[in-house]
Amino acid sequence: MAAKLKKGDTVVVLTGKDKGKKGEISAVLPSENKAIVDGVNIAIRHTKQSAASQGGRQPKAMPIDLSNLAIVDSKGNPTRVGFRMDGDKKVRFAKTTGEAI
Repeated sequence: MAAKLKKGDTVVVLTGKDKGKKGEISAVLPSENKAIVDGVNIAIRHTKQSAASQGGRQPKAMPIDLSNLAIVDSKGNPTRVGFRMDGDKKVRFAKTTGEAI
């Protein structure tokens, strides 16, 4: 199945503690059906000091399920993703506006 959400897409959270927050996808984990979104689902991780980094409490973006995310169209509204053929290429488009993403 083709990927509906990709790295670099701007998405909005549909459910959970961060409902309504927008962010950009920094990584997609297709095997787990999850994505890491900047500024969303932040957890505090306690790290030990090393020669390379300072220890302490570090905020870290945790993975969120893809079903809880919706891509944002050009008007700033959440939308679903569709696919269509443009010549011989498969192109993603926003269902609400019909524009290519």
